[in-house]
Amino acid sequence: MANIISKEIPIFFAVDDGYCPFLAVAIQSLIDNASPENKYLIKVLNTDVSMENKKKISKYERENVDIEFVDLNYYIQKVKDKLYTRDYYSKTTYFRLFLPNLYPQYDKVLYLDSDIVILDDIAKLYNTDMGDNLVAAAPDDVIQFNEVFQVYVEKVVGVADYRRYFNAGILLMNLDQMRKFKFQEKFLFLLDRITFAVAQDQDYLNRMCKGRVKLIDRVWNRMPIADPKIKTENVKLVHYNLAFKPWHFEDILYKEFFWMYAQETEYFDAIQQIKENFTEEDRIRGEQSHEKLAKLARKESDCVGDDRKYRK
Repeated sequence: MANIISKEIPIFFAVDDGYCPFLAVAIQSLIDNASPENKYLIKVLNTDVSMENKKKISKYERENVDIEFVDLNYYIQKVKDKLYTRDYYSKTTYFRLFLPNLYPQYDKVLYLDSDIVILDDIAKLYNTDMGDNLVAAAPDDVIQFNEVFQVYVEKVVGVADYRRYFNAGILLMNLDQMRKFKFQEKFLFLLDRITFAVAQDQDYLNRMCKGRVKLIDRVWNRMPIADPKIKTENVKLVHYNLAFKPWHFEDILYKEFFWMYAQETEYFDAIQQIKENFTEEDRIRGEQSHEKLAKLARKESDCVGDDRKYRK
């Protein structure tokens, strides 16, 4: 007897061609933990994915998993030169900010970064009650454990309390409320006036959504940073953000989950090759990237007056 599909869950990724191997791992982990009772509508936002990679990724379709590649070249043409990026980031990181207007048929969607593995049914996260909040997301682990970034997000980004600064890599978006808020219009206005150099689109999201954020448990966006408060068996999703990449470094927390799902994909050999080709120079650059980011955050903070002492 065929399974009855009870709910459609729209899930968005954004990748460039080089990130397709890691997208495959993320989708494989999603499928392995998906419920047959739901329909998972995966949409891959991109501007340059090759036909070969599209064919490979499309093989992950199942009876209850649809995959569609969405070319956004036409949509970002007018603003692409304003989308600031640095280091290893590509402009795809901004694509999530256009979802409210791009998809008026959806009231709520999930946006997921591709450097993740999912260890539970992602529908559980989608079913979070958001109220009239614009987004639901987890506090950013990197910010919680680093004073330099805590000062930066309060002074420069403008969040009232660093503990409420969220990571935008795992994002439940209330598109209905975001449209009522005229989110895209306000983002484009802000884009002409402010450049956030540290966390780019994530800083814009935190600046614009402050006061209307539902904080979720960090087990749904667990970064490879040691924290005795979180037990491995409770983790629902691992996010290998910044330089915490198991396909680059050996000593990454939760790397076993990544390789477990990677070996199920046809990209496994390619990913191993990426790791083997990662040079000593690359490793040094990767290890220094966090330090450089902290330096940038400190510089940005030093350029802004501190008015926190006047807050009541």
